[in-house]
Amino acid sequence: MAASNALRPGQALPLADVPCLEPAEFRARVLEMTHAGARLSALFAAPGLAGSGEELRLLAVLAHDAGGALSLLAAPVRDQRFASLTPDCAQAHWFEREIFEQWGATPLGHPWLKPIRFHGRRDGANAAAPRPQPGVTDYFRVEGESVHEVAVGPVHAGVIEPGHFRFQCHGERVFHLEISLGFQHRGVEQALVGGPDARTIHLAETLAGDTSIGHALALCRCLEALGNTVAPPRARALRAMMLELERLANHTGDLGAMAGDVGFLPTASYCGRLRGDFLNISALVCGSRFGRGMVRPGGVAFDLDPERAATFSQRLEATGRDVRRAVHLLWESSTVMNRFEQTGEVSRQAALDLGLVGPAARACGVDRDVRRDFADGFHPVKGFAPAVQDSGDVLARARVREAEIEGSLVLAGQALAAAMAEPCADLRAPLGPLQPDAVAVSLVEGWRGEICHVCLTDRAGRIRQHKVVDPSFHNWFGLALALRDQDISDFPLCNKSFNLSYCGHDL
Repeated sequence: MAASNALRPGQALPLADVPCLEPAEFRARVLEMTHAGARLSALFAAPGLAGSGEELRLLAVLAHDAGGALSLLAAPVRDQRFASLTPDCAQAHWFEREIFEQWGATPLGHPWLKPIRFHGRRDGANAAAPRPQPGVTDYFRVEGESVHEVAVGPVHAGVIEPGHFRFQCHGERVFHLEISLGFQHRGVEQALVGGPDARTIHLAETLAGDTSIGHALALCRCLEALGNTVAPPRARALRAMMLELERLANHTGDLGAMAGDVGFLPTASYCGRLRGDFLNISALVCGSRFGRGMVRPGGVAFDLDPERAATFSQRLEATGRDVRRAVHLLWESSTVMNRFEQTGEVSRQAALDLGLVGPAARACGVDRDVRRDFADGFHPVKGFAPAVQDSGDVLARARVREAEIEGSLVLAGQALAAAMAEPCADLRAPLGPLQPDAVAVSLVEGWRGEICHVCLTDRAGRIRQHKVVDPSFHNWFGLALALRDQDISDFPLCNKSFNLSYCGHDL
């Protein structure tokens, strides 16, 4: 095995070049890197990589934000057990629960091995293990006089996906919130095995419907790296434009929803409409309000002629101007500020310990953004600086969204100009055969934060395993921390300030 394995997102690496360490050394190296500032973008188990009787192997993808590089490390799992990283690296706790649930490999020393998705064991794992029933599990309890429990969901009022929230309270104060997900597990990762084929890109676009562009782009970047394919410059610029448009629509909708949660109807009403205006601009480009059908391996499927480009620019400017006015109303309302300030606080250290990503991390003073730290040529990053706040509360998460709207308006305009300056003949390069027995990692800064896709191929150059880490996977526990020592009535507002994906987590 090679001693060095540093690579950038969008590069492929032979599986034989991923260092396979002894379990103790693997644990020590991962802890050394995370304690030095790296973070776990992905940690998962893969079967049969060695081809010599080794049943399962751990793979870790560590992101070094300061250097814009990734490290890949592997270790064999022997006797269906390995030493847990969680007691010394909290970032690993959700990943290790997933490994145990999927493969039956026990992380020794993990404090709480309950299911996160309630699905059966993967092919090749212990087939005799019973499939857990969604929601049927042990829950954490706080005992004591006057302590009571409040259970919410998984069925909610209104149009919302299923998730179960269990509060341990003393009066109105929340001691602990336990979040239980997995009620709509679809098996998307397993459905991607054997591709790429006609349905592969459609599966990526529906991993999380409000992040169709982000996930489609992450998958395409993996396939292009493995297929030695480079998307044309015009296509890369159009991809970046659509990614920022997706961010604009969702941040605008979230600010409106946060206003609605505190009963401030002017911003709630305006932003609800303006989110639709951004979605309609997406439909102007590709016919889909969620951008489906736009991003394809090798490039894009739709272009903008000069007339529609001018319409795009005019509508982007007008909608951006209206959003500024609608959001400014929030800061002029003392009642809104009173509800947002010091509500749902998460400290910077907690954000670092948990590996939070996206606006949730930047609101805590964590300055990380894939668009800057791992810029790989498809984003027009010119003097780009992430929006960072330091109070870690609802107000900070709202302010980050406001600033990101401003940044995305600029980036989307830059991307449109860059696209129109390139020849319009080339929109898509043919995808070459995928490199066999190889791995590629892609990172995309989706509107919720870092999207990580890891694609492994088999000897025939087909997808052997495809690992997806939606930003919600990192951030759900951040929401649980935000509710500690808060009034239970603050939960809807805190929940909306994170606005995490159920389906993006459940896959």
